[in-house]
Amino acid sequence: MHGAGIINGIEDCEIMGENRSYYVLKMPLGSMKVMIPIDNVANIGLRDVIPQGEVGKVKVILQGVPEQLAGSWNKRFNANLLQIKTGDICNVAAVVRNLILQDRSKKISTGERRLLDIAKQILVSELVFACDKEPEAVETWMYDLLDKNTPGD
Repeated sequence: MHGAGIINGIEDCEIMGENRSYYVLKMPLGSMKVMIPIDNVANIGLRDVIPQGEVGKVKVILQGVPEQLAGSWNKRFNANLLQIKTGDICNVAAVVRNLILQDRSKKISTGERRLLDIAKQILVSELVFACDKEPEAVETWMYDLLDKNTPGD
């Protein structure tokens, strides 16, 4: 769960006595280098970034009515984590929307805050590539949409 990145190349590495080929990804947020075994790409969930035409779906979700998940914070945490793990950017956008708006009305737990940070990183990194914008511009756009979605505004 790192978000979007750029495949910079393929490297052959020996790890634990086994030679494998790896995609080398550069992550724009955090300047991290990630290596993914080529033969395990389908299981890991590596996919293309959404096309720019799909950004409208993310916008609709961010402007949509937040889902109120019932139960304790750890039940909400697990439900949100499952949504993020689907790899569907629309599900990630819904988690970001729900947690940010919930935090504005009633503070979220520390665990949920960490999950929100992960979801925001995934969403912003995807939109950076889909829209060809800087992370700061994408985050500003996202918060502008959410500000219009806050009850009482």
